[in-house]
Amino acid sequence: MTTNTELSAAASGTYSIGGDLPVVRLGYGTMQLTGEGVWGDPRDPAEAVRVLRRAAELGVTFFDTADSYGPDVAEQLIREALHPYADDIVVATKAGLTRSGPGEWSPVGRPEYLRQQAEKSLRHLGLDRIDLFQLHRIDPQVPLADQVGELKALQDEGKIRHIGLSEVSVDELKAASEFATIASVQNLFNLADRSAEPLLDYATANDIAFIPWFPLATGQLVGDGGPLTELAAKHDATPSQLALAWLLKRSPVMLPIPGTSSVAHLDDNVAGATVTLTDEEFDALTAAV
Repeated sequence: MTTNTELSAAASGTYSIGGDLPVVRLGYGTMQLTGEGVWGDPRDPAEAVRVLRRAAELGVTFFDTADSYGPDVAEQLIREALHPYADDIVVATKAGLTRSGPGEWSPVGRPEYLRQQAEKSLRHLGLDRIDLFQLHRIDPQVPLADQVGELKALQDEGKIRHIGLSEVSVDELKAASEFATIASVQNLFNLADRSAEPLLDYATANDIAFIPWFPLATGQLVGDGGPLTELAAKHDATPSQLALAWLLKRSPVMLPIPGTSSVAHLDDNVAGATVTLTDEEFDALTAAV
């Protein structure tokens, strides 16, 4: 197993979002940095800052966040921890979900709201341009052309670089692509839940970044006696590291973003970048779950 002194997310390789925005494939998701129910400040704000700085030290260059994490909390933690940003740091954020309390999320895709949130994210992150701005959810009450069209307008104004979508189907991705170039999609996907596989296959074929949220499927997948335990022991790795290795091997456009509020857990996740599965091991894991 890789020791802490040898840890580097760079072992996961690189991918260029939109063809011109290189990132280390194993990224970091910030949702767990906030309070319970993704609401309010973290219990230990100083540890949250340490986690973000440690991620950068370990070679993570892709940080995924959203205006609704807190709300506003995660974006401002990123700025506190990492600003001024190193040249290779890419911060992706999202808008399109509003919050009415802990654990409560409602889609809002009105153009004026999306523009307002983009402007707030620019301010909270301390950026002149957001490298990847994602529609957090398609609002069924607003024409898709209006939602994606507003992001395209922001792109044309130089306020965002690339446009992404979250929790969409292949048909929705194709529909959105009529109004703008879509550089990324972000859907629930992990070894135990592969319901978004058609979208992943489409993204792979069309060189669109695929960002799996909930990549570790905490619980049965990584628990003692789970399907990954035997192979993890063989690799002197943890089941969660093996789950990340499986994702990285599944597609070259895959950008896993495991999140944590603990430096120790972060180190454990990053070590997953150093695990290399054979084709036979990959196939066995795919069939086992």
